[in-house]
Amino acid sequence: MILILKHIRYLTLLLPLSMSAQPAPPSVSPILENYIREGVANNLGLRQESLEISRVTESLHQARSLFYPRVAFNPTYSLAAGGRRLEFPVGDLLNPAYKTLNQIIGADRFPTNIENVNQLLAPNNFHDTKLTISYAIFNTDIQYNYLIQKQLLSAQEARKRVVENELRYNIATAYYQYLQTLDAIRIYENSNKVLNELARLNEKLIANNVATKEVLTSARYEISKVDQQLAVAQKNRETAKAYFNFLLNRELNAGIDVDSSLTRILPESKENLTDLQQTALRGRQELTQLTGSLDAARTAVKLNEANAKIPNVYIGGNTGFQGFGYTFQNQAYVVAQVGLQWDLFKGYEKRSKIQQAKIQTDALQTKLAEVQRQIQLQVLQAYYDLNAATESLAATQSGVLNADQTFRVIDSKYRNGQSLLIEYIRYQNDRQTAQLQHSLARMDVLVKRAALDRAVAVQ
Repeated sequence: MILILKHIRYLTLLLPLSMSAQPAPPSVSPILENYIREGVANNLGLRQESLEISRVTESLHQARSLFYPRVAFNPTYSLAAGGRRLEFPVGDLLNPAYKTLNQIIGADRFPTNIENVNQLLAPNNFHDTKLTISYAIFNTDIQYNYLIQKQLLSAQEARKRVVENELRYNIATAYYQYLQTLDAIRIYENSNKVLNELARLNEKLIANNVATKEVLTSARYEISKVDQQLAVAQKNRETAKAYFNFLLNRELNAGIDVDSSLTRILPESKENLTDLQQTALRGRQELTQLTGSLDAARTAVKLNEANAKIPNVYIGGNTGFQGFGYTFQNQAYVVAQVGLQWDLFKGYEKRSKIQQAKIQTDALQTKLAEVQRQIQLQVLQAYYDLNAATESLAATQSGVLNADQTFRVIDSKYRNGQSLLIEYIRYQNDRQTAQLQHSLARMDVLVKRAALDRAVAVQ
């Protein structure tokens, strides 16, 4: 019983704890969905959950086996020497009496050569070869233990779906992060090309005595800064790739297909926060898992109450051969049994176990209410996070357009000698920053959308 309560508590501890017309990713990427399916099939963490389900299933099979009769073959053979002996002078007591009776009746009808008993207590050259059969006619432990194992199995299956939902989110966010690193590398490479073009232009200006040497060194300095940022971005790309492949249980340097459609984020219809919360309360497997554990705890209460009030009844028997020497002649025997087991008093242990099981049930009921509130809060946070990310994306998109137009004007002025190098570099940096912010904001919308889907348990 204590093991069952510990198992229920273990499952509960494993519990981990989604718009006005607004832009949002419109549809699921086919490429990403394929990767998610691959991850669900191969992820090692999810595979461990499957193995755990198999383990609990075997526990259920073991509980079911207790409904069947048990047949055991138990042969024993004993050799003994020394030790205590059983001595009883039965010959000394009966032989004289029998002799007198024979004399009275005038015939030898009673034996007068009975030997005294002098037998080792530990039997020597003794065997007991038997079949033992037992069958529980009525046993509440077996019945309720089977129900508890079924409910724990349901909770464990729900636990696997929780891990799968979390894995889907992790794979999606890892994929978006990898795409963001590719975006960053593309932006830095474009900046590098622009600055190299600037350096070549400055070289020509110096050669024509239109500018002095510092314009060239300043441009080269800017190139070195971009090179450093590009190196960091490449490192981030490799790290993101390795993490994504790790989730899919692939080679860490395996290539990743890119879905360019994810760079186009289209408007999506408005969703209602209350509806999302209700959907989450219906679909989140954490609640299913917790409900399964709660059912198991309630069954444990019934088990303990039945233990205190109802006896267990069983039948059984032994049959075989028993005696000195392995002869099997005149040694056969059979014993049939009908038994009842009922602990009438065990120092209030049963009452304490009933109370313990009820406390466990109350704790799980409280936990269920808490998790429901946590899920509603999680959906609310994810919903507003997505709204904020979407508004941020719109702002950064406008920023990119303005920064790009400004830079083209400054570039034209600089080539005509109407603008300073410092202005050129400043607006180039502004454009690069705006592009990076837009890339981050776009991927942030995708990540926040994935977080909302996870909170609502959308697959």
